[in-house]
Amino acid sequence: MIHLRSVQKSYRRGAESVLACAVDRLDIAAGEQVALVGRSGTGKTTLLHILAGILRPDSGEVEIVGRRLDTLSEAQRDRHRGRHIGMVYQTFNLLQPFTALENVLLGALFGRGADSQARVRAEALLEQVGLGDRMHHRPRELSVGQVQRVAICRALVNDPEVVLMDEPLGNQDKATGGQVLDLLLQIASHGKKTVVMVTHDPESAKRMQRTVDLATLRGEIAVGGGR
Repeated sequence: MIHLRSVQKSYRRGAESVLACAVDRLDIAAGEQVALVGRSGTGKTTLLHILAGILRPDSGEVEIVGRRLDTLSEAQRDRHRGRHIGMVYQTFNLLQPFTALENVLLGALFGRGADSQARVRAEALLEQVGLGDRMHHRPRELSVGQVQRVAICRALVNDPEVVLMDEPLGNQDKATGGQVLDLLLQIASHGKKTVVMVTHDPESAKRMQRTVDLATLRGEIAVGGGR
């Protein structure tokens, strides 16, 4: 499902080139739930953005759901992300003027399109996460945990094969965050989706099937860890 080979991404800082992310090899199977961990500055978020096709690596091969993202244009990567990848951001990124249902439907615009079936899927997802009576509320009228559930529904509305999460529980208390993550993983498991999460939290990482320390990805051992 996900295959990376000899991937590097650097940024310019004045006249200096700074290596942000380096992965010799990474393989993640279809349906696998993987936590990417590592100290600050090891490139976790950069790697997640490469997997999403938001960033293109300077070198190396990135294959997601059968497509080489490193060979695609920005517009092609955007289309691929909309159809095959769902994203859950740490800051949620919900639009305040819109209701929970409308925010979820906005996610559909970037994939299959916000047709009548998209509305049915969006309403069903909000019911599934316990927000059937809150779908017409705006984000400011919801709790942090409820906002996170809306963000999860938005990521899932296009029925993506891959779900990427960037520190998704960073703004929640551990009890609420753990419940939300467990709910997401339950939905993902039922749909046989591949889940990749960047996290600093050991408790969140333990909920995943496998943990990968980015420090191991720069050496000969491509994938390591475990619960």
